[in-house]
Amino acid sequence: MMKKKLMLIILFAFVAASYSFSQSKSEKAVAIKVEALKKAMVDGDSAMLDKLTADQLSYGHSGGTIENKKEFISKIVSGKSDFVSIELANQSISITGKTAVVRHKLDAVTSNEGKPGEVHLLVLLIWQQQHGKWKLLARQAVKQQ
Repeated sequence: MMKKKLMLIILFAFVAASYSFSQSKSEKAVAIKVEALKKAMVDGDSAMLDKLTADQLSYGHSGGTIENKKEFISKIVSGKSDFVSIELANQSISITGKTAVVRHKLDAVTSNEGKPGEVHLLVLLIWQQQHGKWKLLARQAVKQQ
């Protein structure tokens, strides 16, 4: 009898803990969009970048440059800003209504205009639900300390 109670308590604790760590449906949808954006940036996929970003995009770089949607896509597709690989870590997603705030650490290998390099950034992404789809509205990066 005591073993059954102990097993039930352990099972309940496990279920409660796993539930508290699970993402909501909206958080999962945003996480999928973040991964799609990462892939589109590495691939230089103009159509996908266009699909994922809002027409009102404000894309801030760690050096202070701010681009609109057209400038952002053009720079990625042309190779002026070429990501060879992107790794994301420590991602958090917070959703309020139709707005999602995503923060993560970004480490990337670059080849901007053929010049190899690396970037190590902390990134803030603002996603907004537009016509039922999550679109990147704003991005700001700062260099890691």
